Amino acid sequence: MSSPALSKPLRAVRRRPGARRTARREAAFGYAMIALAMLFVTVFTFAPILASLGLSFFDWDVISPPTWAGLANYERFFTDGPVLQSFGVTICMAIAIVVLQLTLGLFLAVLVNQRTTRFGRTFFRTAFYLPLLASTAAVAIFMGYLFDTKFGAINYYLGLLGISGVPWLSSPIGAQATIVLIVVWQQVGFTFVLFVSALMAVPTDVLEASSIDGAGPLRTLFRIKIPLISPTILFAAVIAFINAMQLFDQPFIMTKGGPGTATTTATISMYQTGFQNLQFGYSSAIAIVLLLLILAITGIQFLAARKVVFYQ
Repeated sequence: MSSPALSKPLRAVRRRPGARRTARREAAFGYAMIALAMLFVTVFTFAPILASLGLSFFDWDVISPPTWAGLANYERFFTDGPVLQSFGVTICMAIAIVVLQLTLGLFLAVLVNQRTTRFGRTFFRTAFYLPLLASTAAVAIFMGYLFDTKFGAINYYLGLLGISGVPWLSSPIGAQATIVLIVVWQQVGFTFVLFVSALMAVPTDVLEASSIDGAGPLRTLFRIKIPLISPTILFAAVIAFINAMQLFDQPFIMTKGGPGTATTTATISMYQTGFQNLQFGYSSAIAIVLLLLILAITGIQFLAARKVVFYQ
């Protein structure tokens, strides 16, 4: 025989009117925040991209009305030697920046995570992240004076040591290397903070098990830690590459794209074509090609990462 208490039908739990109103308010607030973020992205990201895409099919010098050009701007791009060279310079400098930034950031993160206390980690994270908070233009101006071949402070002190002045910004290789080092110095704090946080999240039981099995520090690093933080490495690589492909402030302020065209990046070519030569249609075509190139290489990064990125 079934119990009378069990034979009664279950009643649906009803929410009080006040709880329903609170849930509706919270949902409305959440949707409002999402709408605000989407509005911001639409106005400042999607709309300019669509405007540039549309403008790339026209010839426009701001003074006269735009005229239809079709695919002529894109055809011109693939036969424009200086612009293609600027894309080659951009890719080479971007690869150097990403490799150095990831390598140095990981090295510093492993060193700080193993050799310092919790207070030390906080101190170094703050110290390495501070250059990122400085204005890129201000850093470029300061570094331009510091690395000046004739009047720079670095060559001055090298002269006191009997070392002849180094052509930091007056030779093609020197200018490219100097700009790469400055960008890495300012951006490495971002990857450092990411890697320190990722290393701190590695499970201690896994590290203890590897220690019991006799794994040394290097084997633990390459066989356990790096695979476990590989999603963070992928994220840092993608962000660093996107930023490096848009390099503008440092080469423009420090070298004006020189000497010659050694540090003329794709964004500098865009600026010169649009704002100096008043060829805004062709400049927009260069921007669209750069966007597509960044998207393509980013997609290749994600495809290549499928075999080496370990998701827990």
